[in-house]
Amino acid sequence: MTDWPQLSHAYGSAEDIPALLDQIASEPNAERWNDLWSVLCHQGSVYSASFATLPWLVDVAGSDDREQAVSALNLAGAIMAGSDQPHGAGDVRAQHSAEVETLLAVVNQHLRTASDRTEYAYLLEAMLSFEGVMGWSEELAWGLVNEEYEISCPSCQANLFVVIGERGFFSTSGDYALSGDDVETTPLRPANVADMDGIGRRLHDIALSDGHPEVASAMLYIFGDATCPDCETGFSVADQISADWSATH
Repeated sequence: MTDWPQLSHAYGSAEDIPALLDQIASEPNAERWNDLWSVLCHQGSVYSASFATLPWLVDVAGSDDREQAVSALNLAGAIMAGSDQPHGAGDVRAQHSAEVETLLAVVNQHLRTASDRTEYAYLLEAMLSFEGVMGWSEELAWGLVNEEYEISCPSCQANLFVVIGERGFFSTSGDYALSGDDVETTPLRPANVADMDGIGRRLHDIALSDGHPEVASAMLYIFGDATCPDCETGFSVADQISADWSATH
């Protein structure tokens, strides 16, 4: 039996968590899931109560209600992405290895049947989180969904947008969303599939296998190269995403 009052979440004692879980179980809706996110994974921060909720999330993830299962997988993925934070819950990957193993199996099942790109992107990120792939388990989906990554130039430190999607495939230091065609851009250089390896090749191949060619195509640019329009330095997009993530964690 979990001693919830002895655990903490974003706003203090976790004694209110059982009531939140019961509310979602009896009448699930987006607002209640948002409330749970707010206390367990507030702006990416996790707490002792976050990991204590994993068994409940496993149960929901295994349910026949796909919408609720996906919500549980996404929250569990975000929680495990913070497993290395100073949350005071000990070695959570060892303590919850059985839950994580189950979550990984379930998320892989849902990846194969996801038709929506946004849902697919977040499930892919959750998969990486359960596998213990740090960095990409927090950064991948945001860029895929919003079709841009905001990074810094490794040479001049200019703030850059790397745009990947319907608006094109380019890098710019200007506010292209507001300025339209008035900003300087440089085209991205996609990776050659034959030359890809590691996580980039794996994510590309998974997306193709799962029937998401547009996500697979995006991987070519995420793991390709860009040029800073300000100082003309060329760099690996993926390496700079990882470097910026490491600098803040």
